[in-house]
Amino acid sequence: MIGVIGGTGLATLGEQPEHAIESADTPFGRASDVPCRFPGLPNAVFLNRHGGRHTLLPHLINYRANVWIMKNSGVDAIIAVFAVGGIARSLADGDFVLPDQLVDYTWSREHTFAGPDNFQHVDFSEPFDAGLRQTLADSASRIGVDLCDGVYGCTQGPRFESAAEISRMERDGCTVVGMTAMPEAALARELGLPYAGVCLVVNPAAGRGFASLELADMQKVVADAQPTLRRLLLEFLQLVEQ
Repeated sequence: MIGVIGGTGLATLGEQPEHAIESADTPFGRASDVPCRFPGLPNAVFLNRHGGRHTLLPHLINYRANVWIMKNSGVDAIIAVFAVGGIARSLADGDFVLPDQLVDYTWSREHTFAGPDNFQHVDFSEPFDAGLRQTLADSASRIGVDLCDGVYGCTQGPRFESAAEISRMERDGCTVVGMTAMPEAALARELGLPYAGVCLVVNPAAGRGFASLELADMQKVVADAQPTLRRLLLEFLQLVEQ
């Protein structure tokens, strides 16, 4: 069973969702929403990290509850979808990136399940699972979608970054910038869930374009990319089922 966590880049996997479980309540508080299943996708469970009405800003998401509830829904691995800004000057709006590393710039988020009664240090050398990444790459190749590797820089939000901050992130090796990969990726690792992500570039990062960052422009990129992104995920779900 594959858990798909969407957000700005992907709000749903299809029409007529059915609740996978009864409640969004978890031992860590309420999840963003109740995970859903969709007709014709027996091996997928979907959760929108921003909630059903897309009202949860990145720094207010209960990442622990979201990852825990996906595990409790029976998923064996998680594919995450991110809307990101392009730091690398080679990236254009509508491009897809398959991140292989990340740098965490967030703070004060509830970022671990570890505690006095659950002592652990997980290996996070490779944040994104190699096997899942390869299957995503194979899926993209089969439908003619270009995927490039990259380093995801995760910022706190909800504001966008300054041009100087983006320049620092570029010096750190980041190629895209988003606000939701952490602590989601690390929490999945703590629960033993292989995790990988697909990034949709929706705008040039601050200082990389010639205009101010406007949500309406980003939403248009998302709308135009939705059919391709869904095809990619459906192809992925078919491959892992074989």
